[in-house]
Amino acid sequence: MATIVGAFAASHGPLLSMPPELWHLRAGADMKNPSHWFQGRAYSYAELLEARAPGFADAVTQAQMQARFAACQVALDTLAERFAAVQADLVLVLGNDQREVFKDDLTPALTLYSGAQIDNIALSEAQRLRLPPGVAEAEDGHCPPEGAVYPGAPAHALQLAAALCDAGFDPAVSHRLPQGEDRQHGIPHAFGFVYRRVMRDAPPLSVPLFLNVGVAPNQPRVARCLALGHALGAALKGLPDELRVAVVASGGMSHFVVDEALDQMVLQALAQGDEATLCGIAEPYFNGNTAEIKSWLPLVGIAQSAGLTMNLIDYVACYRSPAGTGSGMAFASWS
Repeated sequence: MATIVGAFAASHGPLLSMPPELWHLRAGADMKNPSHWFQGRAYSYAELLEARAPGFADAVTQAQMQARFAACQVALDTLAERFAAVQADLVLVLGNDQREVFKDDLTPALTLYSGAQIDNIALSEAQRLRLPPGVAEAEDGHCPPEGAVYPGAPAHALQLAAALCDAGFDPAVSHRLPQGEDRQHGIPHAFGFVYRRVMRDAPPLSVPLFLNVGVAPNQPRVARCLALGHALGAALKGLPDELRVAVVASGGMSHFVVDEALDQMVLQALAQGDEATLCGIAEPYFNGNTAEIKSWLPLVGIAQSAGLTMNLIDYVACYRSPAGTGSGMAFASWS
């Protein structure tokens, strides 16, 4: 029976990969965005500013943004060191795709990637120019300028797929990612970020698991994400003997509107394995990019199956506008 030696989770996003002097690029985009999801309702920027009065002007000074950025870098370094220390032979990576690879021709709810190699391909200059403001500037945080190739684990991916089917799940299996001029070539940024920043571009064999947490209508609901974690815990332990397995989740917390109360409730429930509290959060609270919290939820069942305990490395609310837009950044390990 394989051993689950640790689990890890990290937020990802442009604010982690570009200096605070450039955060105004994303804040400017926020001000033009007509729909910001916050606590289950969509707001314009002006409505959000009014609803969250007196606002967050004190949190968006250069000194505050620099301090929060620095805290995130320390947390990421700690996470990377803890990942290296477990000396995993195989890593399962949980993340989402934001219409980078999967388009409206096919959007599976759950996809295991079974390729022999995982390509992290740098965007062309033309592709960078099509990105929203402040996103291209952070691209090196998910992909080295020259690109990278990481080792996949086809046999293990197929064994996990069969075990999930036995447990009542029906994952799609992709031996190669979809291609086309309208798509990113290579692994999406949710995965690229943790390969680069947590695994330092030198991962062991790995299996990416795509959770369609954010694209309607077939997003897995909270209860399904939690159930998936229990199924994955059993499936991972069913891999060959002597295999040391780690799990890394990428995404979250609340964004593009920071909701510290929601983030703290989720983090406390994750630490306590409190599935009832998590299931009690209304699904509309996960609209928008806050949906990425769902990539963390399978860790509850995985940790329970392996007897792991969560340690919160840090939570940092990274605000970038007076209306409270930005990202709640969290970093945790289970051991």
